[in-house]
Amino acid sequence: MAGVCWKRSAPPNEDRERKEHVMAKIMPTTVAPMPPVDGLPIERSDPFDPPAVLAALREERPISRLRYPDGSLGWLVTSYPLARAVLADPRFSRRRELQRAPRRIAFEEEHPGPSEPGFFIGMDPPEHTRYRRQLTSHFTVRRMRELEDRIARITAEHLDAMERHGSPADLVAEFALPIPSLVICELLGVPYTDREKFQHDTRVLLHLESTFEEAMGALVSLRQYLHGLVVRKRAEPADDLISTLISGGALDDEEIAGIAVLLLIAGHETTANMLGLGTFALLRHPDQLAALRADPLLVENAVEELLRYLTIVHIGPTRAALEDVELGGEVVRAGEVVTLSLPAANRDPERFEDPEELDLRRSATGHLAFGHGIHQCLGQQLARIEMRTGFNALFSRFPNLRLAVEPEDVQLRTDMAIYGVHSLPVAW
Repeated sequence: MAGVCWKRSAPPNEDRERKEHVMAKIMPTTVAPMPPVDGLPIERSDPFDPPAVLAALREERPISRLRYPDGSLGWLVTSYPLARAVLADPRFSRRRELQRAPRRIAFEEEHPGPSEPGFFIGMDPPEHTRYRRQLTSHFTVRRMRELEDRIARITAEHLDAMERHGSPADLVAEFALPIPSLVICELLGVPYTDREKFQHDTRVLLHLESTFEEAMGALVSLRQYLHGLVVRKRAEPADDLISTLISGGALDDEEIAGIAVLLLIAGHETTANMLGLGTFALLRHPDQLAALRADPLLVENAVEELLRYLTIVHIGPTRAALEDVELGGEVVRAGEVVTLSLPAANRDPERFEDPEELDLRRSATGHLAFGHGIHQCLGQQLARIEMRTGFNALFSRFPNLRLAVEPEDVQLRTDMAIYGVHSLPVAW
């Protein structure tokens, strides 16, 4: 024991020492339990790497005790196999009322109630299945590929506008944010002219420093806006997803509005940050960017590797145990919440060789950036097409693209629930 000095006044008892030696071999020394991690670590020392403490936890104790902001104890999972197992296990629930946020997040109540109509990401089957079934056919690989030509035109138009703007320019404002925003607007039937409203509400909702009242105000604003749009489309349908859901007759206006809120936020926020942060990463890894420029067909691999390497969903997801579950040598008791660190899982050397390296030629399939299991991201194929099209077009149009500021001056989204860059000044 550290800090304690043992002093003997007589020769040791050899028989006793021999017995103790034998017992030590058959009865391992009890290891004092590690103290719980106090909240999910998200502070970074490098813009592209998860917090170093997550890697240490993954190596030493891939399932660790975690103290949640409300004081309750749950678990933090940092390894790939355990995270994937939890995401695929129906004994772990996504029901909103059972969850606890691993960080203080404005839109998360301390004791949340059930998800509102249409917010299927906070539900389990059969409710989740009923909603997801209405959407799956609209997001198949085939349906998304039918959008490729339109996405290519949208991308080219924004690159034209960026070129007209002239060097330097903010890549986020001119390219990364507007492209997925316009695509999801056209898909849903949301007027793109209203983008400032829904982008502002989304920023307030996802900002970690927003108050609960501010976040709820933004969410109510989004719901009211989209509910009004649903009502108008019920009277005057168009060729878009909202109108299709209305004509299907299986969902009411509140449910369709809730679905539209989820798809609108996820459809522009996540891809925009992958385009912005992905460009930053490539500009800081010139050897990898040179490989992509030399072989545009490499872009499919590149997108998967960037998704793995950057993993912008850096808070959660969470799952609540519906019963006692053995996981990684620990027993997760019924009712306890498990937080999965996807950035740590996607850097697990047990799954990916040299995971700390950005290698566009590696096969990064199987990463967890889009989740896994029944809640795996519905729009993942759309996101992939937008990124493949965007990266190839951007670096083809601007072969001399470079940062217009020092790397340390790039504004990182460490204050947001979705990681990325607030802005990315570039020149060419």
